[in-house]
Amino acid sequence: MPASELIAKTATEIVALLKAGEVTTLDLLDALEGRIAEVEPAVNALPTLCFERAREAARALAAKPVAERGVLAGMPVAIKDLVNVAGVRSTQGSPIFADFVPETSDVVVTTLEAAGGVIYAKANTPEFGAGANTFNEVFGRTLNPWDTSKSCAGSSGGSAVALATGTAWMASGSDLGGSLRNPASFCGIVGFRPTPGRVAHGPAALPYNSMSVEGPMARTVADCALMLDAMCGQTPVDPISLERPAVSFVDAVAARRAPKRVAFSRDLGGITPVDPEVADIVERAARRFEAMGCTVEEASPDFADVQMIFQTMRAMGMAAGKKDLLATHRDQLKPEVIWNIEKGLELTMADIAAAELARGRYYHRVRAFYDRYDLVLCPATVVPPYPIEDRYVAECQGHTFSNYIEWCTVAYAFTCAGLPAISVPAGFTAGGLPVGLQIAGPPRGEAAVLAAAAMFEDIAPWAHTLPVDPRGPKG
Repeated sequence: MPASELIAKTATEIVALLKAGEVTTLDLLDALEGRIAEVEPAVNALPTLCFERAREAARALAAKPVAERGVLAGMPVAIKDLVNVAGVRSTQGSPIFADFVPETSDVVVTTLEAAGGVIYAKANTPEFGAGANTFNEVFGRTLNPWDTSKSCAGSSGGSAVALATGTAWMASGSDLGGSLRNPASFCGIVGFRPTPGRVAHGPAALPYNSMSVEGPMARTVADCALMLDAMCGQTPVDPISLERPAVSFVDAVAARRAPKRVAFSRDLGGITPVDPEVADIVERAARRFEAMGCTVEEASPDFADVQMIFQTMRAMGMAAGKKDLLATHRDQLKPEVIWNIEKGLELTMADIAAAELARGRYYHRVRAFYDRYDLVLCPATVVPPYPIEDRYVAECQGHTFSNYIEWCTVAYAFTCAGLPAISVPAGFTAGGLPVGLQIAGPPRGEAAVLAAAAMFEDIAPWAHTLPVDPRGPKG
């Protein structure tokens, strides 16, 4: 099969070919290596490659019976550069770790490898994943392939761009303030933030942290479900990790059980400004749920104190995890990271207690909202892709954001409640740039989110637009 045909197939199709013996992992690695040579110079999504390691793993996997090769059966997977891969340069997007090569892999990697995943590349990320624009002092900028003068968002920007350009069929991401969902929206792919603990990670310095999670990224919802099946499971390394569900996520998607009543909001009750074109595209997408026989009502959970909760919890985590680096490597940290660590160090016990109590009330309010609604639909990002030179979105609709992360409020409103949320392609702006629809489910409601997203994808199939060749600035 020609490499171009392989590159255009979905991950689900590729895994079927692997299990049938019609292609080998070595064939796939050859196809990826060729595609990377074609498009990577224009976008800078996968700055670190490890094909020799991948081919060794592929040969070892091929020696096993097909039934023992896991659900991925030898599928190549790209890994975000915040995650350690044994023997592979793992920088976290920081000059402090520019030459770091770990001896052991994160549990995310070993879980994927046990499921038959083969790691061949590290995807670019902003320094320590801080900031929804993928650039750093080690590898530079990752560009949006739909218009290379635009940002691909972040922090899982390298993964999203690799998927959009055909240099990956599956890629890992992580999400605290929207780092899976923002780049998925900007690049026209699927990014899924699961429930905290659904995907085990670590060993971590803050193992009980429920704000940041690992999750799957792919070109279709079914592919995301397949990758989530390969990623999930309980391990002692992660104390909040969850058991595998009784029904696989692939089966949940295949069942296609439609929601009965969903809430839609253009701006989640006015907690953030939203570009009108983005809001219009997402509203049209949300109304498509009526074609599924679903009631769509304009409503939103009460997210009123989201800023106090999120900004405090994020700053506290940054201070706890990065204060030593501030003391020893301040000159190598970007200003946004310095600001966020210092904000955390300035917090008082009263600040932290207030945020923790407010988060508890917030969770119960939001949880109760799902007694009436199966899902919440809203924009995944508040703006379309913005100029790559801008470090972050500074203002929208006359509102000046108070810091570098506030423009992601529409995503982290769900982070604070620990809810699963996905970004799926909803359409394009008049300028041809992707816009994502965010679908957020109830606590531990991954199956419902994936099933609804798959049904929406059936009605509005965008996957045929991928992969794209990188396109220069428009106009």
